[in-house]
Amino acid sequence: MLSLEDLKKADDLIDEIDWDLGPAEAVKLYLEWGNTDWGSGKYTIRSKDDYSTYFVVNCWRRPYWIYLIRRNSEDAEELARFELPERFEKDVCELKGVYALEPDVKAWLKKELDV
Repeated sequence: MLSLEDLKKADDLIDEIDWDLGPAEAVKLYLEWGNTDWGSGKYTIRSKDDYSTYFVVNCWRRPYWIYLIRRNSEDAEELARFELPERFEKDVCELKGVYALEPDVKAWLKKELDV
């Protein structure tokens, strides 16, 4: 699994990131096909060969982690993991759960990855 420093060097992987996709949308898209208008928008899923790469913030217990996930209809693979900076903890991890990137975290991460 990649660290943030490793990810910074993985330009091809950074180019795959869908900055607008979060965990709830990914599950809906890949695992609940009947619960989405999957053929009419930005996303069209036709087979297990289609995948998305996106970030999630895991707020179940400290330390809180940011994961880079690659998901298709059969699997979710954790590609990278690094700690959520402490300055974002209060805004992002007020409740336990798994969340999409908040705008401030997304801006910080895009700056870190030079996007």
